[in-house]
Amino acid sequence: MSNLCDLRQDAQRLAEQNTRIKVCGLKRPEDIEWVNLAKPDFCGFIVEFPRSSRCVSRELLAELTAQLDPEIIPVGVFVNAPVKLPAELAESGVIRAIQLHGQEDEEYIRRLRKLIGGDIPVIQAFSVQTAEDLQRAAESSADYVLLDQGSGGTGKTFDWSLAEGFTRPFLLAGGLGTDNLAEAIERLSPWAVDLSSSLEIGGLKDRDKIIEAVNIVRSFEQLK
Repeated sequence: MSNLCDLRQDAQRLAEQNTRIKVCGLKRPEDIEWVNLAKPDFCGFIVEFPRSSRCVSRELLAELTAQLDPEIIPVGVFVNAPVKLPAELAESGVIRAIQLHGQEDEEYIRRLRKLIGGDIPVIQAFSVQTAEDLQRAAESSADYVLLDQGSGGTGKTFDWSLAEGFTRPFLLAGGLGTDNLAEAIERLSPWAVDLSSSLEIGGLKDRDKIIEAVNIVRSFEQLK
């Protein structure tokens, strides 16, 4: 599996590869056990954002990622965090990619890159409601953009027709589940799909749902 850090070099080639899958919002040791079994490409951890029920402290994050299969890339998800937080976690090797899911602007990304250098990819999330939102995403200096319905974990999709023809590699999030994964991949050809709430029962990640989602993505790609 290609390391996410290598992907910046050839976006067009990478866009043509199989769709990847990210499981987001892990917070328990059993979550790690299950993703190690299912083997998605990426796992997301919401770091020090207490408003999220999926939030983890930096200490718990280090404990969880230490148990993660090394082939799975840990992504730190940050919401308007002090820029030093993602930078320190990346520098220490606790995370291998940074996802910005708040109101971080180009100046924030510039400051972050100054701290982390060029080896750690930055993903910027955009809430998609209008064509103008897609234009902002297209112009982002982040390595990758994530297109979502809102602030994340809402379980709702946005109007996919807005993203048809979007040319840069992107992660698709918002309301994705086992019932619409294949449709999403076939219709939008995302670089990756990002799932969270649909893989839960009672607010907790479910082993069978994680495995089923990963299997759907892998099986769909085998048919291409």
